[in-house]
Amino acid sequence: MSDPSPITVLIAGIAGASLGTEIAKSLRNAGGYRVLGCDINPLAYGHFDQAFDETFNADPNAYIESVLRIARENAVRVLVPGGEVPAKLLAAAAEIFTASNIILAQNSPEVARVAGDKAACFERLAALGIAIPETRAIAEVGDLCGIPMPSIIKPSIASGGSSFVFFARSHEEASLYATYLLRNNLAPLAQSYIPEAKGEFTVGVLSNPNGTTEGVIALRRSFNAKLSVMTRGKDFLISSGYTQGRIEAFPEICASAQRIAEGLDSRGPLNVQGRVDADGQFIPFEINPRFSASTYLRTLAGFNEVDHFIRTLLKLPPRATLEARPGWYLRSLTETLSNAADIAGAT
Repeated sequence: MSDPSPITVLIAGIAGASLGTEIAKSLRNAGGYRVLGCDINPLAYGHFDQAFDETFNADPNAYIESVLRIARENAVRVLVPGGEVPAKLLAAAAEIFTASNIILAQNSPEVARVAGDKAACFERLAALGIAIPETRAIAEVGDLCGIPMPSIIKPSIASGGSSFVFFARSHEEASLYATYLLRNNLAPLAQSYIPEAKGEFTVGVLSNPNGTTEGVIALRRSFNAKLSVMTRGKDFLISSGYTQGRIEAFPEICASAQRIAEGLDSRGPLNVQGRVDADGQFIPFEINPRFSASTYLRTLAGFNEVDHFIRTLLKLPPRATLEARPGWYLRSLTETLSNAADIAGAT
């Protein structure tokens, strides 16, 4: 039996052109939601985005307590992380929200823990027999010895959106980048580089709380627009966090991503990024245990994973099957003007 009253959802993290605002658009598309948002930044774009019914400033010095208070005061039923940092913080405090009858719409704390550390995650995948790029945690520069070149040097923790991701052609360059990350306490990881010539894919795998796969959707990324490219050289390309491209069946890619999700015992949204190597094999290079910032593109394709997952958590029947319409799904940026004379806390 369906619930006739709107479902109040709070999205924690609502910066512009990010996961939080894409989730809000997906909920608006589905209908039947009261969409709230919160962010530690009073100038976060979501505060001015009409996809939200109301937004709030969260206290960065008491984040969990602040989000909990906002949720309680507004009769929130479901809390959705709108970014990588909120996802990590909320996962660690899941029991606090559960005790207040607030459902946290993200993957299990164990999957969040494993996938949140890329070194541990790829070690787990290798043990499962899943093909991965050669991957090594770097505790000191000497650990780079034997890593094939070219390679990617990036943080093992919190490298979403291609933050601090470097391409190294030589061990000398790799040492330079690894040293930079080490000095900034960013725990570097080295991965052998996979060219994008045969395709880079972003794949969403949605599993229910019992671990059963509900749906898989794959998008082959297009790099014609600068928005989707973080860095490009004559012999390499590093993609940005702004995905766009072609959605269609891609059965082999979807099967590979589903195997990864099942191997990690995923129990919620999981996003897998990978490239096809010279042998035609899909090789993952980034795994995030959350919804993807391309979730609204998926919604436009008829694959509204956010609505589907929330309704599953609330034990409500799904409103549509998770089947994607083939096509090119493109994105841009949106601008706005606020006439507010004073925004509390803004600098």
